[in-house]
Amino acid sequence: MVRHLGTVLVGFGLACAVAASGLDTVGYTAQVGGVAVTPVAIRLLLAAAVALLAAGVYLLTYRAIETQIESKRRQHDVRNILRLAFLIAAVAGVLGALTEQWLGLLFSLGVVGFAITFALQQPLFSFLGWFYIVAKRPYQVGDRVAIEGSKGDVADVDYLVTTLWEIDGELVASNQPSGRIITVPNSVVLSSHVTNYTREEFPFVWNEIEVQVAYETDREFARATMAEVADEYLGDEMARRIEQYRDRLAETPVELDVQDRPTVNVVQEESWVTLRLRYLVHPRRGQRTKNALYERVLAALNEHPERVKFPIGRNR
Repeated sequence: MVRHLGTVLVGFGLACAVAASGLDTVGYTAQVGGVAVTPVAIRLLLAAAVALLAAGVYLLTYRAIETQIESKRRQHDVRNILRLAFLIAAVAGVLGALTEQWLGLLFSLGVVGFAITFALQQPLFSFLGWFYIVAKRPYQVGDRVAIEGSKGDVADVDYLVTTLWEIDGELVASNQPSGRIITVPNSVVLSSHVTNYTREEFPFVWNEIEVQVAYETDREFARATMAEVADEYLGDEMARRIEQYRDRLAETPVELDVQDRPTVNVVQEESWVTLRLRYLVHPRRGQRTKNALYERVLAALNEHPERVKFPIGRNR
């Protein structure tokens, strides 16, 4: 469909160019009310030819490139860049065809651009923010991010704004979608921190679940049981992810001791002990994995009431 539309637009553009050339070649000047209309018609046909050719070539170019790119995220970026480049070229071409004053046009565009810089500073900063996002990729379409207090999945990155499908927010919790749309100016990335939970190179994060047990508990047994349950549920998958994580770390000067299996840390509280099970998970499956692990861990600990005690009658 896109390719056919592009071909049709190119055809109409060439037809307009041929018609303008024909009128110019004939040299006949029609007049309406004493005003020569042929030069005006030629300019309008040339302007239409430029606009139609730009739109048609854009569609054909994007379609040709799109078939070579499998990632929808890359397709989104390429589409925006091509659209901007062809739009600028089309506007300059149409204005040049209408005025026939190319040097004057360029000078005028410079003056207008200078005025716009002062009049529209915030949109300009957002436009520069878009360039930064495309070049440095702090996030892209499909990523789960937190930007200046807003958290969600990136649905679109336009020239001026980034659109998020909200996660958490005021309506829900536990990393669940709220159904609301958040629009964030692209200028925010130039002056605020951005947290990316699903960066393409390594789309995983560390997560924890907590279980509170009494001081009378056999803590070594409880820790081993929790680690065993988690290892059985996601240990092999986590080990494969950790290999990716170590490869990423090897590319940086950061040195970390990374465990390739789930681990359990102990935190002593005033009236109980908190056991924190630590594991690696994809953010979009975080709550689902946490629920499954919590149920399995509690079931395993409850099978040994003589070795695992839970706080009773204490403020928790």
